[in-house]
Amino acid sequence: MGIISYIKEEIQVIRERDPAIKSNMEVFLYPSFKVMLRYRLAHRLYLKKHYFLARWISQRAARKTGIEIHPGATIGKGLFIDHGSGVIIGETTIIGDNVTLYQGVTLGGTGKEQGKRHPTLEDNVMVSAGAKILGSFTIGENSKIGAGSVVLEEVPPNCTVVGVPGRVVRMGNKKVPRSDMDQIHLPDPVLSDIRSLQEENIRLHGELKRMMRHMKCLERERRADNESL
Repeated sequence: MGIISYIKEEIQVIRERDPAIKSNMEVFLYPSFKVMLRYRLAHRLYLKKHYFLARWISQRAARKTGIEIHPGATIGKGLFIDHGSGVIIGETTIIGDNVTLYQGVTLGGTGKEQGKRHPTLEDNVMVSAGAKILGSFTIGENSKIGAGSVVLEEVPPNCTVVGVPGRVVRMGNKKVPRSDMDQIHLPDPVLSDIRSLQEENIRLHGELKRMMRHMKCLERERRADNESL
């Protein structure tokens, strides 16, 4: 792909997914745009084994944008990094097409693996702010990772994951994440459990009150019978 075609594609991706961008010229100021241009160059150099020069370009990009992408990572088309500060993408990460990452996301390793150490994100995955995905497993296509989640194992396609550690709370997502950029209205199994416990506690408390009233009535009847004797 030529540089002009690539720039046009990046402008379209950013404007499609960030309503704060009001004009094409603003895209040139966008950290995601800047870092992806430099990543593409650094990745080409990395593949040609010019490792020092590739890292030099990527580290300069990290200082300027707050987004650290190792030049060895493999990234498809249409990656969108919103805001981006604190995003880290490790060397053996593989990212498919039309993936969305928010600020503070880490695609990292556990320190216990050799070779392929970082995650694979299939097409149309969305990773919300502050989420950490650690290890060499796969996040299936069209899946959504909730804000602040820590994902340590494989996620099937079309799922929603929340929590620490991350748990699948919804399967069979009907919407592709990039058409539904909602990061916060996700199922919360812990909150659901707490509410269920609260409701059960209220029910048991009511039952206990009814039993106490019944026992008092029986006690009064017993006393009345004793007095009549």
